[in-house]
Amino acid sequence: MLEFAILGLLHQSPVHGYELRKELAAVLGGRRSISYGSLYPALKRMHAAGLISSDEPTPRALLPADAPTLTGRRGKVVYTITPAGRERFADLVSEAGPEAYDDEGRFGVHLANFAHTASDVRLRILEGRRRTLERQRDRLLDSLRRTQERLDRYTLELQRHGLDSVDREVRWLTELIDSERTDPGAAPPAAEPPAPRTAPPAPHGSTSST
Repeated sequence: MLEFAILGLLHQSPVHGYELRKELAAVLGGRRSISYGSLYPALKRMHAAGLISSDEPTPRALLPADAPTLTGRRGKVVYTITPAGRERFADLVSEAGPEAYDDEGRFGVHLANFAHTASDVRLRILEGRRRTLERQRDRLLDSLRRTQERLDRYTLELQRHGLDSVDREVRWLTELIDSERTDPGAAPPAAEPPAPRTAPPAPHGSTSST
């Protein structure tokens, strides 16, 4: 997933490592924090595989004698996608199987690269993601029916909150699918995507200790 996200960003323009880390966080929607400990080993592997190239600052000793003195922060390494990287990216955006939508993080990366994805592939991914969530919703409903009499109200609220989150995402995906079917070249609907799932508020009537 990280390789896919990196190639998607570099497909747009060369980026240095620090900026790449910030843009990856935006692509992943804040769901995952990308550490330098995971980013730079991934960049090293991709560089070794010929998917990206790096443009390192020229050492001062190799610059012409009349070159101006470098000031400020140390020069940054800039990463650029290679022709092999573009081929790999094209393969990744064409994936439409379960690997493209079963995992929430990978689905998010695919969605971020929909501008480079064929309409029929976009539609298969969106429909696959909706089916995945509908199955998840059915399991949550079944669990709620079987256990609600035995649950305390806090656990019950937690399960209902999870069910509401899945319902919102299913409705959002349905809007995207309808838009894609109506006009594959149109911009997606203006509705905001569902917010990241968080812990539910305390049930009504509860008090907090200070």
